[in-house]
Amino acid sequence: MTLTSLEYFASLVRQDDSIPLFESALTLGQDFYPEMDFSEQEFELDSLAMKLRQRLPDDASQIQKLRMLNHFFFQEMAFAGNINNYYDPDNSYLHRVIATRRGIPISLAVLYIELAQQVGLDMKGVSFPGHFLMKLSVQSGEIVLDPMNGSSLSREELEERLEPYLEHQQDEDFGDELPLAAYLRAAHPREILARMLRNLKAIFMESQRWQQVLDVQERLVILLPEEITERRDRGLASANLGLAQAALEDLEAYLALRPHAEDAQNLREMLPDLREALRKPN
Repeated sequence: MTLTSLEYFASLVRQDDSIPLFESALTLGQDFYPEMDFSEQEFELDSLAMKLRQRLPDDASQIQKLRMLNHFFFQEMAFAGNINNYYDPDNSYLHRVIATRRGIPISLAVLYIELAQQVGLDMKGVSFPGHFLMKLSVQSGEIVLDPMNGSSLSREELEERLEPYLEHQQDEDFGDELPLAAYLRAAHPREILARMLRNLKAIFMESQRWQQVLDVQERLVILLPEEITERRDRGLASANLGLAQAALEDLEAYLALRPHAEDAQNLREMLPDLREALRKPN
C-alpha cells in the first residue's frame, strides 16, 4: 500500500525521539512539487557528504571538520541566502534549495546540519528570533554559526541581534542582562519543522493563496496536534476555499476549546453562513 504524502509525513513525525529532520523537511516540497523525486534528493545530499568525508583525515578534529565543511558548503558548493528573492516559497523547499544553492537561514541550516552529522559533527539548530542559527559544542564551549554564510557569532553579536526582540519585554528577573542562553538552546526537529511551515504559511496568507495555506495547515495539524490554533487556521483556509464541512468541523472544535478567545465572536459569526452553504444543493 502506497502512503500519501501526508500519511508519509505523519509517519516521520510521530515519535518525538526519532524524527529525521532532513527527510521530514524534504517532504514539505511535495505539496507544491508532487513530481519531486524523493530518493534523488537524498542521493544528492548523501553524495555531497561522501565527497566531503573522503577529504577528511581519519584523525580530523571537530574544528578541522567544521572548517572543511564551511569551505565546502559556502565556497565550493556556493550555498547562500537568496537575498534578492527572500520570500520565494522555493527557499523553504529543500529540493529547490539543493538545485539553486539558494535559501533562507532555516533551510540552509537543515542541509548544513545533515551534512555535519554525516561527517560526525553533532550540529544543532537554534530557533533564534528572526534568524535561525546553528551551534556546535566543542571542548572550549559552543560555536554559534550563521547559516547564511557560516560565520561564527560572538556573544556581543548575538546579544545585539537579540536586543530588538526584547525591547518590549519586561522581566525583572533578568535585570540588565539579556537572557541569551534561553535563546540558544538546541531546537527539536518538531520545532524546526513548525518554523519552516509557519514561514510558508505567512507567505501564502500574505498573497491569499488559500490552497497552499490549506496544504501547509494540514501538515501543521499533523505536526502539532495539541495546537488548536493550527486547526482553527486550517478551518479558515477551508472556508476561503468553499469547503464548508471541513471549515465547520475545525472552527467548532476550536470554539469548543477556546470559547472566550479574542477571535471567538468573529468565528461564531461565520458559522451560520457555513451551515447554510451545506444545505444548498450541489
